[in-house]
Amino acid sequence: MPLIFIIGPPAVGKMTVGQELERRTGYKLFHNHVPIEVVAPYFSYGTPQGRRLVGQIRRAFFDAFAADKENGYIFTFVWAFGEPGEREYIDGVAEQFRSAGHKVYWVELEAAFEVRLDRNRSENRLANKPTKRDLDWSDKNIREIQEKYRFNSISGELAYDNYLRIDNSNLPAAEVAKKICASFDFESKATT
Repeated sequence: MPLIFIIGPPAVGKMTVGQELERRTGYKLFHNHVPIEVVAPYFSYGTPQGRRLVGQIRRAFFDAFAADKENGYIFTFVWAFGEPGEREYIDGVAEQFRSAGHKVYWVELEAAFEVRLDRNRSENRLANKPTKRDLDWSDKNIREIQEKYRFNSISGELAYDNYLRIDNSNLPAAEVAKKICASFDFESKATT
């Protein structure tokens, strides 16, 4: 069964596309904020304790998912390209799944910064990510990290098999999910 990575900048629509892909394929979505939101009432993700706990939760889920031969999974991740440890981490997760017999797919989303600022305030994002509900903080955070990190790859930087890059600035999530399914020949389980 597949593991589908959906990577891209904050508020590009990874989770929303993942939700549509889950509806269409039946694969289970484990978006990046699931462990962050579990830990947030106790420790900020910005603290050593928070990062450690989020990492432990992710590892526990990845261990269980990799051992599961019945279900496909979708994982969303904000990759800060060029930052120490980022590529090693994500490649390590991919290798864990490959060595357990799963096929790994990569979807990189990109969208104009202004579009991402609008999406940062979307009802779906705020409903699923309580830590983003302080909109003043969240908007400021997106602007600050946009200046500090690079969240999309440079052409040719990701020479992975089963890789697809989509500019979803003007595409609804359902259309992006449809493109992903068509590109990778995922069987649709959608009823509509």
